Amino acid sequence: MLVLSRKSNESIVINNNIKVTVVEIRGDKVRLGIEAPKNIPVHREEIYNQINGQPNSGGAVTPSENGTT
Repeated sequence: MLVLSRKSNESIVINNNIKVTVVEIRGDKVRLGIEAPKNIPVHREEIYNQINGQPNSGGAVTPSENGTT
């Protein structure tokens, strides 16, 4: 796993076509913005696991807790 430090409004680029930006840092939560081509699915891990029939890992936030996927 590659671990990077980023501040608010800083980004990383993956494979020349995926951009991940730190939108906001509030307490222990980090909001990320992800720009990716429409043909590349982007899911939170717990949603990805549900789609693929895998159990959720501990500590994951369910969609009903924050209203997004």
